[in-house]
Amino acid sequence: MTVHWESWLPVVNTLLIVISGVFLALGVMFIRRRRIQAHRRSMLTATTFAALFLAVYVTRYFLFDPKLFAGEGLVRGLYLAILGSHTVLAMILGPLVLVTLARALRQDFRRHRKLARVTAPMWGYVVVTGWVIYFMLYHLP
Repeated sequence: MTVHWESWLPVVNTLLIVISGVFLALGVMFIRRRRIQAHRRSMLTATTFAALFLAVYVTRYFLFDPKLFAGEGLVRGLYLAILGSHTVLAMILGPLVLVTLARALRQDFRRHRKLARVTAPMWGYVVVTGWVIYFMLYHLP
């Protein structure tokens, strides 16, 4: 039996970022309810799955040709707009997550909270648009 890495890696990647997004949402919910330990665990889990996503994504990028969007016209313009905003925000997000996490681990909660209010919604947007990009690439006719 031959393993077709190229076909299942996008699914794995999408699953990793969705799991990251679920734990991000849980982390936000927990901190709003003042459940600090649950928030901490959720955010560390979200960060771990985001890092796994990034590792798989970069590996896939170097091993296989990227999948090109086949749509045309208005849907192509929509795809490119989503992809563009997703890519730019994802590049900004990496360092933001690391700084936000570092501030929490150093117990600099005032500065952590201030930056997290920017980082969390951006992270959520990147997760959702990542799923939309996957859907458009692999499931639109």
